[in-house]
Amino acid sequence: MIKINGIQYMTDFEAKRAILEIGKRMYDKGFVAANDGNISIRVGPNALWATPTGVSKGFMTQDMLVKTDLSGKILIGNRKPSSELKMHLRVYEENPDVFAVTHAHPPVATSFAIAGINLDRAILPEAVVNLGTIPIAPYATPGTQEVPDSIAPYCKTHNAVLLANHGALTWGKDVFEAFYRLESLEYYATVMMYTGNIIRKANELSCNQVSALVQIRQNLGIQSGGMPHCAIQETNLSGFTSQPIESYGNTKEATDEREEKNKEALIQEIVERVTQIILQTYGKGEK
Repeated sequence: MIKINGIQYMTDFEAKRAILEIGKRMYDKGFVAANDGNISIRVGPNALWATPTGVSKGFMTQDMLVKTDLSGKILIGNRKPSSELKMHLRVYEENPDVFAVTHAHPPVATSFAIAGINLDRAILPEAVVNLGTIPIAPYATPGTQEVPDSIAPYCKTHNAVLLANHGALTWGKDVFEAFYRLESLEYYATVMMYTGNIIRKANELSCNQVSALVQIRQNLGIQSGGMPHCAIQETNLSGFTSQPIESYGNTKEATDEREEKNKEALIQEIVERVTQIILQTYGKGEK
């Protein structure tokens, strides 16, 4: 590591070695196919190492990597950086606390991105703590300025984003945190697929449980991530809980419909419980 203006960065050698390691992990896990995906690591206030265009992430060598400044100007290297480096540069611009970015096409998470389904259900404590909610950035043509513009609103408030009909983008304080978030995102998407579309039932965490997890997240120094949808549970009358979510919708209208059903279910439970209390107190229609 090297310290510049009080901030620690990886050395060039460390960054290049880490990019090769993460690239191989991404390829071995099936998060990328052929020449898909890209990785970058900041190594100074105005410098980063990035993967080149047209190279499989599982078969890179250090001499293939490219060093650029934060405007994308090549400083070292005889290859061109990926056209998708624009996404990485925008993340660094929007969030100075980020030191590494990973982009890949993990199959399940990408399927959610294609279907237009946010990863925002409170079903896994680890996902709430390490990821939070994963929104979907509007579709943009890969390699164009539209892509960085589409992700800009999420760079400070979230830890990852799905790219509509494209893939996933994660970031972190170092390249390992960025990759672990990518790994966790795909696992989260897989569990959502099973519970929402195969088992078709999921008991969501309550809002109180989610609040406790968000507090843990903040205690770990993670201030971003947002609040996932949670089950309405505790009321003035004990024992009322929301019904399990049967499946996951894919639009804002579907989300609104789910919330309306939750409210209706809660009201129905209240009515049934109050009816039971009345019957137990006054008898079943007896005078």
